[in-house]
Amino acid sequence: MSKNYAKETICIQSGWQPKKGEPRILPIYQSTTFKYETSEQMGKLFDLEESGYFYTRLQNPTNDYVAAKICELEGGVAAMLTSSGQAANYYAIFNICEAGDHVIMSSTVYGGTHNLITVTMKKMGIECTVVDPDASLEDLRKTVQPNTKCVFGETIANPALVVLDIEKFATLAHEAGVPLIIDNTFATPINCNPFEWGADIVTHSTTKYMDGHGMTVGGCIVDSGNFDWAAHAEKFPGLCTPDDSYHGVTYTEKFGKGAYITKATVQLMRDLGSIQAPQNAFLLNVGLETLPLRMERHCSNALKVAEFLESHESVAWVNYPGLKSNKYYDLGQKYMPKGSCGVISFGLKSGRVGAGKMMDHLELAAIVTHVADARTCVLHPASHTHRQMTDEQLVEAGVAPDLIRLSVGIENVDDIISDLAQAIEKAD
Repeated sequence: MSKNYAKETICIQSGWQPKKGEPRILPIYQSTTFKYETSEQMGKLFDLEESGYFYTRLQNPTNDYVAAKICELEGGVAAMLTSSGQAANYYAIFNICEAGDHVIMSSTVYGGTHNLITVTMKKMGIECTVVDPDASLEDLRKTVQPNTKCVFGETIANPALVVLDIEKFATLAHEAGVPLIIDNTFATPINCNPFEWGADIVTHSTTKYMDGHGMTVGGCIVDSGNFDWAAHAEKFPGLCTPDDSYHGVTYTEKFGKGAYITKATVQLMRDLGSIQAPQNAFLLNVGLETLPLRMERHCSNALKVAEFLESHESVAWVNYPGLKSNKYYDLGQKYMPKGSCGVISFGLKSGRVGAGKMMDHLELAAIVTHVADARTCVLHPASHTHRQMTDEQLVEAGVAPDLIRLSVGIENVDDIISDLAQAIEKAD
């Protein structure tokens, strides 16, 4: 599609482009395999001489049409879907890192991602330096090592709601000759396009706002095509030297700006198989069609709820980038002038005990592990998603023991506020 279309139009029209007599709605290609007429045709696919489909573990047409829509929304050159957001982050890093390499990561990233990179990938021989996202560029430069291969952060941290200074981290990465990878889940491409600020690769947990209904788990990786891998060939041999598992193909030479996603598809997806189910991709596409409408409502509702909480006598603190009193308000306005997200974190004066009592008295909002869908929900990260982290790690990640993560839905905002008010009163 034309790059001149607005995002609202892209969400509806991009991806699947039916021709004469074809289904108006994206079909679900519910097949594990695909037929060819000759052995030579199939052989060319395995040699990467021709593009096409032969086994859904690597690629599926339904998935690719949805990935193309997300790619256009982010302004990238290529994208791929994965089975989860965790898989997307893992593939995004592992595609350019191996044993002996080093990653720089913002300390406030989602607890599951923090554990993935600092614990699980450490077992694979990949080291990580965790940095304060608010640190000066001068201090951040001190963390760069000769074996550093990427810098990783989140547009809006989950659940700390720290707004990353993308330009600062892009400068850090590019001075080191490595790409900046940004998880853009909370902001979505509706509210922020990290590529415009210097990021090179974007990941998403499509499970969240993109799906929007809590129906399907999924992830996505988008490549901007802007990072020059060949200019730093010594750092990225996997992309810039022959791959013996594909008859010596060199991805940067053969696929140009598509090298990164091609390698992730034909190598990582081939060997690890974290493909998104075509049925899930179909449902994700349904969610994407209303993403701009929902994000506008999420953000307007969240701001009103945050203002209510900020004025409540029983509330100790409120963290929401849309509040003018917020530490990250200016950065939020810079990178996300139309709004940030629908997630708020706050604490009660009654502390950790009060948080549990308040949550137990909610009637409209549900206590669930999920976040960022149409329904208002709450979670106590220190007891749930981040419970594997020590108190020191919690503080480092910006997760206070009393922190309540509130994901504001698209219900009537007065009903949401009324539910919170009665629950807070009963927790006092």
